[in-house]
Amino acid sequence: MPQSLLRYTNILSIVGDLIRVQVPNLTEGNARASYGDLAMIEQNGQVYSLAQIIKIDQEEVSLQVFAGTKGLSTDASVCFLGEPMKATYSPNILGRIFNGAGEPIDGGPGLEQDPKVEIDGPSVNPVRRVLASRMVRTNVPMIDVFNTLVESQKIPIFSVAGEPYNRFLARIAIQAEADVVVFAGMGLIFDDYHFFRTTFEEAGVSSRTVMFTNQASDPTVERLLTPDMALAVAEHFAVNESKKVLVLLTDMTSYADAMKEIGVAMDKIPANRGYMGDLYSQLAKRYEKACDYKGAGSVTILAVTTMPGNDVTHPVPDNTGYITEGQFYLHNGVIDPFGSLSRLKQMIQGKETRDDHAHIMNTMIRFYSDSVNAQQKQAMAFELSSYDLKAIAFGEKFKNRFMVLEARMGLEEALDLCWQTLAECFEPEETLLKQSLLDKYWPGLAEAGESAGATEKSDSDTTAAGA
Repeated sequence: MPQSLLRYTNILSIVGDLIRVQVPNLTEGNARASYGDLAMIEQNGQVYSLAQIIKIDQEEVSLQVFAGTKGLSTDASVCFLGEPMKATYSPNILGRIFNGAGEPIDGGPGLEQDPKVEIDGPSVNPVRRVLASRMVRTNVPMIDVFNTLVESQKIPIFSVAGEPYNRFLARIAIQAEADVVVFAGMGLIFDDYHFFRTTFEEAGVSSRTVMFTNQASDPTVERLLTPDMALAVAEHFAVNESKKVLVLLTDMTSYADAMKEIGVAMDKIPANRGYMGDLYSQLAKRYEKACDYKGAGSVTILAVTTMPGNDVTHPVPDNTGYITEGQFYLHNGVIDPFGSLSRLKQMIQGKETRDDHAHIMNTMIRFYSDSVNAQQKQAMAFELSSYDLKAIAFGEKFKNRFMVLEARMGLEEALDLCWQTLAECFEPEETLLKQSLLDKYWPGLAEAGESAGATEKSDSDTTAAGA
């Protein structure tokens, strides 16, 4: 009998979005049931939903039902398809919106005939990786100047509920210098889904964007597939078409909560705060998709990770910190310059960027730290020195010009504004910067140097003409 006609009807249990079905002679290899493969569930002679095999125990097979199990009875039948989950990949997916099962939900034409690629594949061979050396410009000064994002980097945005992290992520999608932006939303409320969709359309970036969205009302199972689909598509754009791909994920805590829910339904033994013991491995498997490919493009991952109760020791942000190369802290509507860190920024600062980049970055943060200390002294009614007053004035300018999320400027413009801000608040000798940099970039000194150089050149030309 052809394998596609085999149906298994002995459903043992239905728990949450999971079902267990008994498959006779499975250990003898008679059924095409392999971990990660798809199955089709039928009820009353009609297709009910697709499902994915997540566990095989002797002759019992556990499956995640994509459409959920509401209304499903034990009289249903299961047919194994013998192939893993795949995502549509072709130039036609640019500008399209898919759900967590990979089906278009934007009302556009069907993509059934387009090529498919397997999801949840292995990470890249380290031999095929190249050292990160190129900047991803976002036109956000708190990133470009102070915590530079580098191609192939994986970095989270740590935040809490209520902060504008989705608005910030949308701005990066619009402003970042990337060939393709792949967005994956997990557990989004409809307002957030509608916000991302309309924002991308109004900004005119839909033509380079692919969206995979799992809404809060969608089955939990699809939440686990959403990032895998996004990353599989991003990999193929980078490898096959040498594209510079930026992957935006929100929210990885929602993704981890879905793993916990599925794990409990499978009777797994929970670990820290109810999360499964393989939380680190599951997160790392996704983040390690970030790569700069030898002779091809790159995949860069920027992911929102919310911290329940603003607790950075929560298992999700805690494990994430061991995997990623830094983090951005989004607190009180701004990127916190103290908690944020990009561990790869030194790979490009002063090499791909201007020679003053690293020096001005460190100086600005040092003065802002002094500003915070001076504000604390002021709040406690301590007597302030003239330097404290300068630092407080600098801190206000720093927050208004650089830290607000609405700030938008290119890297060179932001560096020039840093010099201008320093010149408005301090004397050159107070900055402790190298004289060569002061002569080249300090407002007034730089212009004087250029004028002197022009005069010297004019005098030499006049002398040469007289001779």
